[in-house]
Amino acid sequence: MSSTESTHLTHVREDGSAHMVDVTGKNETSRTAVATGRVRTRPDVLDMIFDPGNEGLPKGDALPVARVAGIMGAKKTPEIIPLCHPLPLGKITVDFVREEDAVRIEASVKTRGVTGVEMEALTAVTSAALTVYDMIKAVDKHGVIEDVHVLAKSGGKSGSWDVRADAAGDLR
Repeated sequence: MSSTESTHLTHVREDGSAHMVDVTGKNETSRTAVATGRVRTRPDVLDMIFDPGNEGLPKGDALPVARVAGIMGAKKTPEIIPLCHPLPLGKITVDFVREEDAVRIEASVKTRGVTGVEMEALTAVTSAALTVYDMIKAVDKHGVIEDVHVLAKSGGKSGSWDVRADAAGDLR
């Protein structure tokens, strides 16, 4: 990376060293972020996940455990992502949808603060996905965590956007 490129990164100083961005002068606003991801697995394992009374998983009911892990992950984000600011999180939701070949995880995080909650939403999704993987690995060692990304954000100086509202569905 050239020195001119590094000046555009908010967490990198002129000398190339990392630092925590100063947000003390920013206005406090309501901010939300939604992230998603998938845990791909076999159909019989999906049956065990979504109908635990049917056959169930050896470790127990995966979705309630993964939901709590996602919520805890969002709350612990500044402890595991070095340059994230600690934020007072007002709401965290973690939901699951059965797809043909995967568990789709969606997390929404909300705060009133001076910086966004995209990292908290991503951490919620990945924590939940890791927990689902942990819960299924006894019956499917080939599960895959994939497609983790932010779907939407609102609040703050940079405004709002939502990938789901984009007609092409791909802003990359």
